[in-house]
This record gives sequence, structure tokens and C-alpha cells, in this order.
Amino acid sequence: MPVVLFVAFAGSLLIHGAALFGSDFELFGEEPETMTLHAELRLPPPPPVEVSPQPAAKPPARPRPKPSPKPPAKPQAPVVAAETENVPEAAGGDEAQAADAAPPEADGEAVAAAAPPPEPEPEPEPEPPAPVLPASGTIRFTIIMGAQGFRIGRAEHHWEFAEDGGYRLRAVSETNGLAALFRPVRVETESRGRLLAGGLRPEVFRSRREGGGDEEGADFDWAAGEVHMLRNGRTHRLTTGAQDLLSLPYQLAYLGHLAEGAGLSVATTRKFEWQRLDALGEEVIEVPAGNFRTLHLRAASDSATEVWIALDHGGLPVKIRFTDKKGDSFEQVATDLGF
Repeated sequence: MPVVLFVAFAGSLLIHGAALFGSDFELFGEEPETMTLHAELRLPPPPPVEVSPQPAAKPPARPRPKPSPKPPAKPQAPVVAAETENVPEAAGGDEAQAADAAPPEADGEAVAAAAPPPEPEPEPEPEPPAPVLPASGTIRFTIIMGAQGFRIGRAEHHWEFAEDGGYRLRAVSETNGLAALFRPVRVETESRGRLLAGGLRPEVFRSRREGGGDEEGADFDWAAGEVHMLRNGRTHRLTTGAQDLLSLPYQLAYLGHLAEGAGLSVATTRKFEWQRLDALGEEVIEVPAGNFRTLHLRAASDSATEVWIALDHGGLPVKIRFTDKKGDSFEQVATDLGF
């Protein structure tokens, strides 16, 4: 191979390896963050109001002499009989005194408003459903670059479902072959949480790059309804069914009417945002792990990510294709399903 072609080929592997394994790679083809500008709209100050000159104030008038006070009138004895003559018996006695002593109606409303409302009883947590997948298993991928089929890496996913409803997903991606010679990279990703009636509910998402910087990921606080991003310290409001980057492919099997598409929020190592999955129909595909009847899903913006999930194998992803905005693409294809 000529030296120039070899260098060009190695450079291409380096670029795609960085795109595939670098911290900026996401399932939905995220681009680097752009600077966010904050603008504030303010109304102009009102025009000055012309004030007409006021006439000179008149001198105050002399005060009139105060009239001499009149002698107080003699008190009259109350006529009890006349006032109580037509009053029914039920209005007298202790009940009448209690009615007189009762506070006004407005005061009663104020007291009622000041009292705290009764706290609702906490709803019991729903029983975890039976996992779609076996209690544990592994799926392995080969990572292929472009239409030429250059193999530049491999990945392995492992899942565990505990009897108490907890789950743990782990993934390892690394370069191999010629790509590893020019750019040895290894990235470990983990998602932990619980399996509930609606599927996976992640609590901790972490991504670690061997020899790289600090851990990245997100913490899900479902009690407070917030997700906290480790990379930038930002906090976002959680939405129902939110997932992280690793739990998403395994959540697809729990989404109803997936053939009509789906939408949900996804936390990656950089951001938390809404994603739309469009269903492109069923397809039978062949990968090194075998032939599978799959549902083809696609999420697109400037770049695009396509996922093929095996309908007869718990909705496992058996093929993933990422295409960037320049048209360059790479695929992850399943080589082995171990249950």
C-alpha cells in the first residue's frame, strides 16, 4: 500500500475512531455544544409627563370655636320583656351565648385557610413486571466503518435483573486492530436503576474513559423530579419515562405501540433532551449473530441514528447505524447473543 494511501487510511480511522469512542459520541448523533446566548427584552422608560404649574395655595382659614359639650343623657333601663317577648325558646340560654361568642364567618375562613391540608397517603410502589429478557445475558458487537466494511472496534453489553426489581447494565467499547494501533480507546458505561410497571427507571448513569478525565453521566432524582448532569452541573426537570443513553435500547421493548413511533427524554454525557423515534417498519436482516425479524427505528436531526431491534429476542438491538451530517457512517452489528 503506498505511503500516502496508508496515511490517509490511518487518518480516516483516527477520525472515525474519535467520533465513535470519544466523549462526544452519542446514540442520537449529538454535535458539540454551542455557546448559548441569553437575551433579555426590556421596555423603554415612559416619556416624561408635563406638569402644569399649580396655583398658589390659599392661606388656611381660621378655625371655628369648638361648641361647648352637652351634658350626657341619663341612661334608660333596658326593656327586657319587650325584646324577648317574641324570641323562640331555642334562641336563648347557653346556645344563644355560644352563638354570640362565635367568631365572625370571615375569621373562621382565615383559620381554616391557615391550617395545613392533610398529607396524602403515599401510593404503594407498583410491583415490578417480569423482565422481557432473561435475568442476565450478554450481547457482543463488531463496529464497522463506512460502506467499505473496515472493522475498527468492538463492544459488549451485559445486563442483570435482580429479584428485588433492581437492574444493572454495563457496556464496554474499544478500538481493535489497526484502529487500536493509532488510537487505543476504551470506554466503560453503566446504568443502574429499577424495573417498574412502565419499564426501566434509571437512577445512576456513568461513563468512564480509560486514561481520560473524570466520570461523566447523570443522576436521576425521581422523588424531586430532577436529573442532574455531572459534566456541566445543570439540573433539568424529569419527564415520565426518561432514560439514559445505555438504558434506552433496553427500554424499547416496554414501550407500547412502538410500531407507531415513540418520544421520550434521554440523558447522555452532555445533555438531557427530548428525542423522537420514527418507526420505519419491520425488516428481516442478517448479521453475524444470525437472521432476525426486526423493527427499524430512526432518530434524526443534522445527523441520524438507526436501530434495528429483534422482535423475537426481547427487543434487543442487533444493529445500530450512525450517520453524521457529512454523510460518514459506521455500524454496530451483533456477533453473539448469550443468555
